[in-house]
Amino acid sequence: MGALPRLPRLPRLTWLTALPRRRVGVAVVRGRSMEPTLHEGDRLLVSYGSPPRAGRLALVRLPDAAAGRRPVAVKRITGRAPDEPGCWWVERDNPREGVDSWLVGGIPDADVVALVLTRIPTRALHRLHRLHRWTLAAVAGRLRRR
Repeated sequence: MGALPRLPRLPRLTWLTALPRRRVGVAVVRGRSMEPTLHEGDRLLVSYGSPPRAGRLALVRLPDAAAGRRPVAVKRITGRAPDEPGCWWVERDNPREGVDSWLVGGIPDADVVALVLTRIPTRALHRLHRLHRWTLAAVAGRLRRR
């Protein structure tokens, strides 16, 4: 058997330099408009400046209400708004709670603040923390008995 042909050497690129630079942050869910997908207090890892995509969750700035400014909200992007160029149609998962494009119309590109990357499993972290505390307490109790 002959030797394999030598491949040309390519310039070194790491996956970090190949990715566009985006700010990443954490958002906390307030309200019940995205239940059952998200719940009050859930923490989300978000990417600021990422392009919106249909079907994904995003942080959006909803238009002001007569009662005042609305906070930035988590909504599901369903696609481009019909008859509104440069706008996205966003919806809530819970039809009984919150505000979405059915009430305020399309959301301009500039008001899609961030794309949700994932939910951070805080409940699992709390369980792990409780287990760790219980384990430390049990070990300390054994040490005291000796």
